[in-house]
Amino acid sequence: MASLLRLQALSLTLTSPRRLPSRILRSVSPVSPLARRLSAAASPEQRASETDLESGLYLVATPIGNLEDITLRALRVLKCAHVILSEDTRHSGKLLQHYNIKTPLLSFHKFNEREREPSILKRLHEGEAVAVISDAGTPGISDPGMELARVCASEKIPVIPIPGPSAAIAALSASGLPTDEFTFVGFLPKHGRSRKVRLEVSAREGATQIFYVPPHGIHQFLSDAASSFGDSRPCVIAREITKLHEEFWRGTLGEANEAFATRQPKGEITLLIEGNSISADETPSDDFLEHELKEMMAEGHALSSAVKLVAEATSAKKKDVYALALRLFGK
Repeated sequence: MASLLRLQALSLTLTSPRRLPSRILRSVSPVSPLARRLSAAASPEQRASETDLESGLYLVATPIGNLEDITLRALRVLKCAHVILSEDTRHSGKLLQHYNIKTPLLSFHKFNEREREPSILKRLHEGEAVAVISDAGTPGISDPGMELARVCASEKIPVIPIPGPSAAIAALSASGLPTDEFTFVGFLPKHGRSRKVRLEVSAREGATQIFYVPPHGIHQFLSDAASSFGDSRPCVIAREITKLHEEFWRGTLGEANEAFATRQPKGEITLLIEGNSISADETPSDDFLEHELKEMMAEGHALSSAVKLVAEATSAKKKDVYALALRLFGK
């Protein structure tokens, strides 16, 4: 009987809630100020509707493929902004729908930037928060937003970057090419001669060169690049970054020409080319400078333009290149 009574007492002890001292209850109470702050900090997207943004232009980076690649801050800004300027409202609508964001969208692309600018500036001067997004990546980087940011800065309107995905940086980080110095070129000019001149300048630089290439232009790009950089220059072709069929192709430009001769890849391409192995500190010879000047002149550049391009692409001083040009070609 005594054993049974002890078991019953033990059962009551295990099943009956213990009364904690009031001091302990206050320290763990979910309604305490600390708990409220922690809860709010842990889920800013849940309290977005209760948070006001300061007036200004917010450049919001959005995913380049995988919809999970967006920051909590970006979601909060998109939810709280008065309006979102979007490169393609249909494309951006899918992202906003995925995250249940109801903020109004307004189309903003290279064909209507000038037309939209006055009304957007008016809204900003009236104290609104305006967010800018592109179809993918960071606005203003080979995408709409650069000119609007420039105008806002000149008119003392706050321009706030909301950092996140960038195809160029993502590709560079995984390329295996030198990352200590690089040049972001973006899309090449459409005009044939301008394209060639830009590639010739890039081919002389010691830093890794980063280009954006549309899929339908990959064959022409590789052919032009091999002509300017040489077949043996290492390159990386990054395609569909963060998506299901992500691909990093590595080899030389000559090998790339062969590999993609019968391939028509889909999706935007980020193409990286290793920099010139000649040391940037090495002073080029007069013979080398003469060859470069003659190339530029043969392509139709004026003397001053040829001198400027050669000086920028080498470690030679502009005045020395100009003096050599005068000896070769006269005034």
